[in-house]
Amino acid sequence: MSGLIALLDDVASISKVAAASIDDVAGQAVKAGAKAAGAVIDDAAVTPKYVQGFDASRELPIVWKIARGSLFNKLVILLPIALLLSAFAPWLIAPLLMIGGAYLCYEGAEKVAHAFGSDSDTHDSEKHTHPDQDGAALEEARVAGAIKTDFILSAEIMTIALSTIPEDDTLWMKALILFIVAIGITVAVYGFVALIVKADDVGVHLATERKGALAALGRGIVKFMPGFMKVLTVVGTAAMIWVGGQIVIHGLHELGQHQPYEWINHQAEAAAAAVPQFSGLVNWAVTAFFDGIVGLVLGLILIPLAKYVINPILGATAIPLIGWIKGLFGGASKA
Repeated sequence: MSGLIALLDDVASISKVAAASIDDVAGQAVKAGAKAAGAVIDDAAVTPKYVQGFDASRELPIVWKIARGSLFNKLVILLPIALLLSAFAPWLIAPLLMIGGAYLCYEGAEKVAHAFGSDSDTHDSEKHTHPDQDGAALEEARVAGAIKTDFILSAEIMTIALSTIPEDDTLWMKALILFIVAIGITVAVYGFVALIVKADDVGVHLATERKGALAALGRGIVKFMPGFMKVLTVVGTAAMIWVGGQIVIHGLHELGQHQPYEWINHQAEAAAAAVPQFSGLVNWAVTAFFDGIVGLVLGLILIPLAKYVINPILGATAIPLIGWIKGLFGGASKA
């Protein structure tokens, strides 16, 4: 009897440790996902454009194909790379984060330039929403374009997530956290996208097939969605620029260039001291404002550099490399 009691006590202790580990993994996964807000919001804002012009019956299948490609990007390609970096080259994480942050700045600045009538090249996601093919070829082209854009955003998400995980965590713990982040963000983003793309259909159905309050609700949804999409695009662009600028500034700080970080921190603290009732909010707002200014300036500088130098190089190497990696898995990622 005493042996049985001791065994049950050991089982209870192991269960407590396991429960604590699960809570720790979940907490770190939520923290890591929140840090990637800029890339996540942009992903959600861009993806609905890829289903424009298709029959309503094809909208959800297209979103599902893109979601599958996104999961392949995160789990099969990016997660192993992130673990290898963590194990053998942790010093590369900060520079890679800065490159990803600079990319977010570039993407956001390009959208701003396009909105103000710049004659720069059309935004990458816009190019893929208006290709020359018809029917099935058009669908495949849009899915391929969406997955390509998702790969870059997913790389930034996974790198940000990796940077938030304590260095002393085991490799398996890091893998589990990144796995949860990849699944959670993909489900959240593409579930949200599915709701957005079907909202108009739901509104039309309610407006035409129902009466009274439900019909009024349907008409309201139909009127609301175009404005909501514009707001989502603006918020996504602002988030990209702000988060990208913040990542670059923090990266410079970690690499020994403290001036931008310390100057912005000083301005934020001075502004917060002037409004003690809302010190926390003011501190955040001022920091985000200057991070955004830095991000916008950096992005505008990167536009011509990307057009004439970076994009030609990536176009010649990145897509064949991704295709080769996917080919190793026997085409399992085909949408």
